[in-house]
Amino acid sequence: MIQFVRALAPVPLIMAALAAPVGAQPGMPPDSPESWRVAGTAKVLCSALFVSGRDLAEARAHVADYFLGPALDSITDLHVDRRRQLVRVTLAGRTVREAKRYGDQGCVIHQPGIDTVHFAPVPVVSRLPDAARTPWPMGDQLSTEPFPPGVDVAAIRRAVDTMFASAEGFTAGAIVVHRGRIVAERYGNGAQRDTQLESWSMGKSITGTLVGVLVEQGALRLEDPAPIPEWHRTPGDPRAAIRVIDLLRMSSGLRFSRGSPEDLPGYHDHDLIYTGAIDAFQFAATRDLQFPPNTRGRYRNADVMALGQLIRDAVRARGEEYLTWPQRALFDRIGIRRQVLETDPYGNFLLSGYDYGTPRNWARLGMLYLNDGVWNGERILPEGWTRLVSTPAPAWADSSYGGMVWVNGRGQWPLPRDAFAFRGAGGQETYVVPSLDLVVVRMGHFPGSRVGLVDLQRALRLIVAALPPPGADRDGPER
Repeated sequence: MIQFVRALAPVPLIMAALAAPVGAQPGMPPDSPESWRVAGTAKVLCSALFVSGRDLAEARAHVADYFLGPALDSITDLHVDRRRQLVRVTLAGRTVREAKRYGDQGCVIHQPGIDTVHFAPVPVVSRLPDAARTPWPMGDQLSTEPFPPGVDVAAIRRAVDTMFASAEGFTAGAIVVHRGRIVAERYGNGAQRDTQLESWSMGKSITGTLVGVLVEQGALRLEDPAPIPEWHRTPGDPRAAIRVIDLLRMSSGLRFSRGSPEDLPGYHDHDLIYTGAIDAFQFAATRDLQFPPNTRGRYRNADVMALGQLIRDAVRARGEEYLTWPQRALFDRIGIRRQVLETDPYGNFLLSGYDYGTPRNWARLGMLYLNDGVWNGERILPEGWTRLVSTPAPAWADSSYGGMVWVNGRGQWPLPRDAFAFRGAGGQETYVVPSLDLVVVRMGHFPGSRVGLVDLQRALRLIVAALPPPGADRDGPER
């Protein structure tokens, strides 16, 4: 059972650090927002073409405006080298950036003037047998047995159709899993069952899951100060008080801009993680403290990158290969054969949002949480992990966030209060509802997110109405 205690640095040390003058922070690259936005555009287009296998015209219409917005029309050259799997974007004839696919690490932004990366790519190979011949959920072979009584299968399938009701919603894939069975599934807008779709910030929940794996293995403890070397070099550094659980709950207090009134002006740190082609872990580790730990919850990529460094360092300390560890330690154990986790140019996973997977992959991860981290009788996550991460984090004033998952603490979703979700930009959504033994996944293309989420909320209401109420008999197949 997970237990933790509160452990903070003395308040005078923290407040002294917060009172220090704020200047340029270490690790910040030269200010070039236009170049960063072009770099991010090259990356998302590269991934759309060479990770997801999408058509160039479709990708340009549905992906390329994420970082550029209206400036997308100022692209003067879009060069695609299919042999090298490289995309080069030129904006207004003056700013040129490129990204290239590096095998199973996906697409990575090249630093200006450098035609390579600073790590050796590693193949990621699944040990699992052919999915087509393996029963769900370890494979893709679906049961032909009747569905449990009390489940209105036709109504659930109509609800999934509702997610595709608005053409401008650009829903790409949807799946409903109840009691371990796929009840409904549909794809559209160029996607198929095995298309690796951009998952964006749902990847934060993969980060949290990998932390849980390491906690179960005894490599990390939630109540311990986060073992980031940068925070423990100087006596009295207030960042030494940041615990692992503070990072998990996005309550570290690190200074990291994302457009809030108290932020420093300029390009957001939150986006720089994606577009700066920097050492993202080192950048996060060198941020100073803005608030005492565990006093203010804020959605910031700094905490995700710090957790990523803890994962990397713990894996390497055991002499294991970091880039293949998620496949061995998590994905192979729950039936996921391919989930593309992309990196910065230094080979650090950017699991704040550069991750690609299928709706079935996300459904499997949701099922792991439904079973409180047990799969096929094997404990992967610590006992009580699901309850821990789905409980509103104490430093979040609006009770909307838990531990690398969004929670239904205010009842803002048309789902029972115990629901929680992996959520990402563009309407990437995985809802986990323990009281209904339910997982609902919706994935789509970025321009349709607003309309697509309206359709999704309608669908969720219909799905809940088609299921037995919470508390009904839920005996079902063991995962």
